[in-house]
Amino acid sequence: MISSNNHPINDQYESHLKDWREQEKKALELLHLIGSLRFDRSVELVIFRKDIYDSRPSELLNDQLIAQNYIDKPINISDCLMMAKAIAAIPDLVPSRIDLGKLVVEWMEESTTYLDENEFIINKLSAFVGHGNSVLAPKDVILYGFGRIGRIAARRIVAQTGRGEQLRLKAIVIRPQMKDRYEEAEKRAALLRTDSVHGAFRGTVEVIDGGDALLINGNKVMLIYAAGPAEIDYTEFGIENGVVIDNTGVWRDKASLSQHMRPGVSHVLFTAPGKDIPNIVYGINHEAFNYTEENIICAASCTTNAIAPVIKVIDDAFGIEKGHLETIHAYTSDQNLLDNFHKKPRRGRAAAINMVLTSTGAGEAVAKVMPHLAGILTGNAVRVPTPNVSLAIINLSLKSKTDKNQLNELLKNASLHGDLVEQIQFSTSEEYVSSHVVGSVATSVVDGPSTIVSRDGSTITLYVWYDNEFGYTCQVIRLAKHVAKVRRMCYY
Repeated sequence: MISSNNHPINDQYESHLKDWREQEKKALELLHLIGSLRFDRSVELVIFRKDIYDSRPSELLNDQLIAQNYIDKPINISDCLMMAKAIAAIPDLVPSRIDLGKLVVEWMEESTTYLDENEFIINKLSAFVGHGNSVLAPKDVILYGFGRIGRIAARRIVAQTGRGEQLRLKAIVIRPQMKDRYEEAEKRAALLRTDSVHGAFRGTVEVIDGGDALLINGNKVMLIYAAGPAEIDYTEFGIENGVVIDNTGVWRDKASLSQHMRPGVSHVLFTAPGKDIPNIVYGINHEAFNYTEENIICAASCTTNAIAPVIKVIDDAFGIEKGHLETIHAYTSDQNLLDNFHKKPRRGRAAAINMVLTSTGAGEAVAKVMPHLAGILTGNAVRVPTPNVSLAIINLSLKSKTDKNQLNELLKNASLHGDLVEQIQFSTSEEYVSSHVVGSVATSVVDGPSTIVSRDGSTITLYVWYDNEFGYTCQVIRLAKHVAKVRRMCYY
């Protein structure tokens, strides 16, 4: 009789467990190296654009599986650690953001052409050595408003503060709601600490100075209580040449947004579509403006940021004759919790129990960032009973024909190479649903298996997921860094 302890199944169990422990050890070593590079040298390592600093070893091992969307197999933790060590060995690497995932994929494809991994890394990162922009001048940021986008922006800026060489969150402006400032500050802090959609904040949030400031992961952020922009002199709070990120939606044109141009402010960035100001989708038209002259701008809408990158890739490859966009959009705080008056049609009905047919200006907005597409895109929207993550269904008639494989390969390639890798992610999963997208740093997640191409190849339908809160806010922060000239060099 064979002892159960010596059963082949138990041997396999022990073997798998031993292998997992070894991988965890390597992941832990990699995370330690990632932390050292971040704090000592302002070099941030990511995996396929996903933040990995502050991850658990098991989370890091799972992140490697993302590679299956690009090369049909996961990357190896040993290769990630090897690449990170080679990066750390470069003595004069400039402050930068480097994608380990992409480097490992390239290593798997090109390793035979190099002597070793050190030669490979030196070749790939040659432009990142001894560069004149190795020192960045930090830029102060003021969040005007502290709602959904404002709180996510606070999380994102603080998470990327590092040594403080880029954006520094210095103040949050709120319209006072309570007589007791400390009590109000505690309520505001509680909303930042834990979010029903995005979960717990990774760090500490303390109310200090009697409610006049928050201490967020060591960042002292002043709370400015004001009824309007005209009341504030930001220099009184030690802020000079700061960027105001207005996430209130109260003011939408240049004249009204100009109220933010107070002492201590150099630029105003509005987090919604604006009138008579540049509408900018980072990655599409952010380099088209002189921000010394254009100091009041907007980051367009969440939907525009989601569809414009994908539409640009398609238009560049095939040309677009006409198209229609339908968004299945999560409900927003603009809608009513229960049936009540609303100035817009249908939006007065209870958001959490109704699908609400409404309008979207995303089709026209795309033309603002890609003018040659003016007049050829139409759009509509359905608000649905989910609190976050939306889906854009894009139907396009093309000038040149294609097929499903060619189209998906084009979009997959755009998610790994080129100028839109931060904006586009590609999914090959047939089990993908909206909750998968929560917290995505990309603005567009192409659902590859759902792609439809007509029999003659002239008409396509794409399904593009987007986190209309977090993914959009990532775009806002990218634009703010660009305007502030604190964008580090990136290897994507």
